[in-house]
Amino acid sequence: MSKTRATNNRTITVAEDEKPLLRSFITLPDQINGTELQDTIINADLFEVIDLVPDEVADLIIIDPPYNLTKDFNGNTFSARSSDDYESYLRTWFPKVCGKLKPTGSLYLCGDWKCTAALQKVMSEHLTILNRITWQREKGRGAKANWKNSMEDIWFGVKDPHAYYFNVEAVKLKRRVIAPYRVDGKPKDWDESTDGNFRLTYPSNFWDDISIPFWSMPENTDHPTQKPEKLYAKLILASSKPGDVIFDPFMGSGTAAVTAKKLGRHYLGVELNEEYCLWAAKRLQMAESDSAIQGYSDGVFWERNTLAQQKIK
Repeated sequence: MSKTRATNNRTITVAEDEKPLLRSFITLPDQINGTELQDTIINADLFEVIDLVPDEVADLIIIDPPYNLTKDFNGNTFSARSSDDYESYLRTWFPKVCGKLKPTGSLYLCGDWKCTAALQKVMSEHLTILNRITWQREKGRGAKANWKNSMEDIWFGVKDPHAYYFNVEAVKLKRRVIAPYRVDGKPKDWDESTDGNFRLTYPSNFWDDISIPFWSMPENTDHPTQKPEKLYAKLILASSKPGDVIFDPFMGSGTAAVTAKKLGRHYLGVELNEEYCLWAAKRLQMAESDSAIQGYSDGVFWERNTLAQQKIK
């Protein structure tokens, strides 16, 4: 049964009459013939096609794998398992995915509290880990018998700690100044404007400015674990250059690919579920005419729920 949605619900859906055209933008395993896979959505099981993806093709890899939870991904169920078994699962594909990374490339690996130790352990076997980002995933009503889970991790690793790209200037955060400090009557390390008082700050490894996609946001889909475009925009801007290739082996509804396109990068994604691929293809089409990323404007990231307020002033 189709969902009944409010008239102002902006969740992206795909109608039956849209599918033939969108399928023309999707590549199947038997269509991979060793040619360039730049700007490609591959609808397949990662284990089926990973050997067909050329080695060292990606400047940046962003991975949002199934967490160690029982989760239904549109009919494909991932079942929770022991920590040892989850580590074994990671080792079935992570080394091969690392092989797709250029010698100077970077890789980001997403997880939650339950699987983050396994992610760190397996990642450290193949890459040099430089940091762990923790971001505030403020969504949900909470838990009655435990602390509400509102944080997730992203592990940051590279092949060569002496030869990787990182552009901190591209990921500054614009914060409101609550207690402005002046020297000789002039702002010190902040800007005074008619829109308010703000300071550009360097990013830390704790991010509290991310909004989870919801029904009124134009990037929202029905994917159960969709990552925000703003979240991936930080990774892409910090760790890749315009024209670079971003690889996502668990593409889902296409956030990495769409954000890469909006920021002038190329994309390559693999996703098992056809409906998710169709959503991704539609989002990529929409990005042709709208490259906006919620919370990112004028070359800086804004605190959560502040950009729109400033534009109204």
